[in-house]
Amino acid sequence: MKVLSLTELGKFELQDRPIPEPGIGEVLLKVGAAGICGSDIPRAFVNGPYHYPIVLGHEFSGQIVATGTGVKKELIGRKAAIFPLIPCNKCDFCKERHYAKCTHYSYFGSRQDGGFSEYVTVPEFNLVLLNDDADLREAAMLEPAVVGLHVMRRAHLDLNDTVVIYGTGPIGIMIARWAALYGAKKVLLIDIDEKKIEFCHSLGFTDICNASQIDPVEWVMLHTDGYGADVCIEGSGSSTGFINALLSCRVFGKVLMLGNPHADISIPREAYDKFMRKEAQILGVFNSIYSQHPHDEWKDTAAAIQSGKLKVSDLITHAVPMAQLSDLIDLIRENKVPYCKGMMVM
Repeated sequence: MKVLSLTELGKFELQDRPIPEPGIGEVLLKVGAAGICGSDIPRAFVNGPYHYPIVLGHEFSGQIVATGTGVKKELIGRKAAIFPLIPCNKCDFCKERHYAKCTHYSYFGSRQDGGFSEYVTVPEFNLVLLNDDADLREAAMLEPAVVGLHVMRRAHLDLNDTVVIYGTGPIGIMIARWAALYGAKKVLLIDIDEKKIEFCHSLGFTDICNASQIDPVEWVMLHTDGYGADVCIEGSGSSTGFINALLSCRVFGKVLMLGNPHADISIPREAYDKFMRKEAQILGVFNSIYSQHPHDEWKDTAAAIQSGKLKVSDLITHAVPMAQLSDLIDLIRENKVPYCKGMMVM
């Protein structure tokens, strides 16, 4: 089989490898689509992975073509998306079914080989089974879409709340769509990249601020009668974005920390003081809720996508075969072309 392997910092190689055999409790998945996450770029070019070589890709879907010992043969032929975190099933958090908080986890595409491959062996536990007519490209969007749902559930969004989102990447856009589904009165989007702002306009969003040209806090106040937003989502991972989220939050509101920072985050004393006096909340957001009842966020999101309730297909702006994947990663890294979600398709 072919894989795209990261062999050293900034260097990808298209390699031939043996097709793996599924072990006990595993299936062999023929990958149909795998998305490029924003976190893949610093992992490949700046920070490096846990080890080399590594096959990146934690947003992927495919079709089951073989099963290992202990897995029913009836799964062969089924389509599935993949929960990329592989829990230890031994720590206290796993015992409580808080798998995203596992203290000894592995992870497809960062701690072990992921979806930029023709085939991957996957534990049966990590399969999110789909309808037979599921679109595998849409299914590869499930992981970032689930994060968006998790944000909404952490926010406890109330009917007619105003939501402001700092950062209009794929997850930011999907959060905006989830917010509308959850009954938000107004969804405000903020970014500094004109190409991303234009893309959001093309999707039908109207309340968008270019923070490189307009003071975003003043803009939010203008759109909220001077009160600020009920829910502020910081998706940029920057000090500026976090400070602006704190300042544009209303009294008793919420700020959710979502963005992955690539440097230290610092807060001016004035912003700290103003936020403290609001008695507002700061909430961390990480990953998702998997395999829990009554709300498995992965099953809920898969159902929303397959029913058409949550639209994701129009966010896929680039889809290429594996042979062109490293070139697409370079284009995204250099920000040379307008893009939202880049994806490998088989």
